[in-house]
Amino acid sequence: MRGSTPLVVPQEFEDFYKAYRPKLARALALALGDRDLGIEAADEAMVRTYQRWSRVRTYRNPMGWVYRVGVNWGRSRLRRLKKEVSGRDDSDPVPSPETGVGVLQLVGALPLDQRTVVVLRYYLGFSTEETAAALGIEQGTVKSRLSRALKRLSDSLGGER
Repeated sequence: MRGSTPLVVPQEFEDFYKAYRPKLARALALALGDRDLGIEAADEAMVRTYQRWSRVRTYRNPMGWVYRVGVNWGRSRLRRLKKEVSGRDDSDPVPSPETGVGVLQLVGALPLDQRTVVVLRYYLGFSTEETAAALGIEQGTVKSRLSRALKRLSDSLGGER
């Protein structure tokens, strides 16, 4: 195209993208219960991050902001499409070698609010404070959602014995 300026991506953003985008996509796929939706949400979140990079890069936890954008976008998309998140065979996130498929199915059966907290705390390794900040909720809410999720997972695992 004539007159178009080539896109110049700041090296700092490019490094951030390369370091976090793959794990973000897996985390969002797990949280949203749909591999393709997780990838799309990660891409959308990264585009929005790029558009606001000068501001986002100054945040204490930029990855938390990006995750929140992705999960909010994915939730909105789910509402619009009225998808049934759980129970779809083709929507399971791709398991990593260290995560068993049974665990993914159990986490996938959790309500979305509980699932997002589990993903942030155990998959992305966020602290309670970072999880609260990323989701825009109180630390006590993170703790109660996590407690309910772990009880539910424990009950599910106990029922399989």
